[in-house]
Amino acid sequence: MPMDPKGKITDDTRIRESICTIQYCIDKGARIILCSHLGRPKSKSDTQYTIMPVVEKLREYLKDINISYIDDCIGSKVQAAVGKLKDGDILYLENIRFYPEETANDIAFAKQLAGLCDYYVNDAFGAAHRAHASTEGITHFVPAVAGFLMEREIKILSEAISKPKRPMTVILGGKKVADKIGVIDNLLKIADNILIGGGMAYTFVKANGGEVGNSIVDDSKLNYCRGVLAEAKKNKINIIHSIDVIAADNYSPDANTRIFESDKIREGWEGLDIGPKTIEAFKAVIAKSGTIIWQGPVGVTEFEKFANGSREIGTAIAESNAITIAGGGDTAFTVAKFGLGDKFTHLSTGGGASLELLEGKTLPGVAALLDMNKEIK
Repeated sequence: MPMDPKGKITDDTRIRESICTIQYCIDKGARIILCSHLGRPKSKSDTQYTIMPVVEKLREYLKDINISYIDDCIGSKVQAAVGKLKDGDILYLENIRFYPEETANDIAFAKQLAGLCDYYVNDAFGAAHRAHASTEGITHFVPAVAGFLMEREIKILSEAISKPKRPMTVILGGKKVADKIGVIDNLLKIADNILIGGGMAYTFVKANGGEVGNSIVDDSKLNYCRGVLAEAKKNKINIIHSIDVIAADNYSPDANTRIFESDKIREGWEGLDIGPKTIEAFKAVIAKSGTIIWQGPVGVTEFEKFANGSREIGTAIAESNAITIAGGGDTAFTVAKFGLGDKFTHLSTGGGASLELLEGKTLPGVAALLDMNKEIK
């Protein structure tokens, strides 16, 4: 959940997208226990990670619903609070990551969570790639089903990969090639076009013999990138990495800038955004695409000077006639920042989860639900 240094939520997309499932349960007269994580606290003493900002935000959207909060997840105090719930009430538990047993998928801890409820509904697609106590362990003790957000995420992303409207174009950004190896390997089997921007593009440029100055490069992946380019040529997949770049003389929002061909960046300069030729090349492919999946900004969007490439590409995707999907995490935040969210077919709420789906993996939190085949009436 993106938050500013003062603990204020800056993007409440995940909360808003889960309200449909919560409202359905309210309408059915359920007594609802909400459980989620926030950040990566090391212990209960990390009070800056309290779930309270999420509770307060939910109260803004469900003003007529009794939403209570308790500063724990298990134990007699929690059981007593659950026992006081009336039909349609909501009890929000404290940040479940305050317990190390959560990420360890501790079976005894999962059993205690399951003891609080009659049914388990997983609507946290953003955590579905993790086999934790609240996503996988709990399903061994109570009937488990997907919420509407989870169902929509899986359906849209899975169909985009297995039955894409052609041509299929995937835009990859972000810093490191290593973070996208599984995705690239899988896309080489299914994509028609792969457009590569962001920091990871410079490893491909250097692998091709280019000079990239001070730009970020993963030297351990140069041979891998050469192999990818060769495999793409063999499979007749169109790969375009940065043709030109907006480079800076230092990594800062007010750095001096100039445009370089991506393979002729001078020493002392660092590429921080795609250049105008790259933007036009990407746009030409986008305009002819039937399915577009965007995973990762193509520049340093936190600095306005280097956000133009991502803004231009995001706008081109939004204005296309394709099925358009933005991966979660930084991509979703970037799309929302530019006010383009409602113009995409789907804005995923899960960065890591959407990446693993693009890799062709089965998500532990989803696999745990598929065996139950039980619908809550």
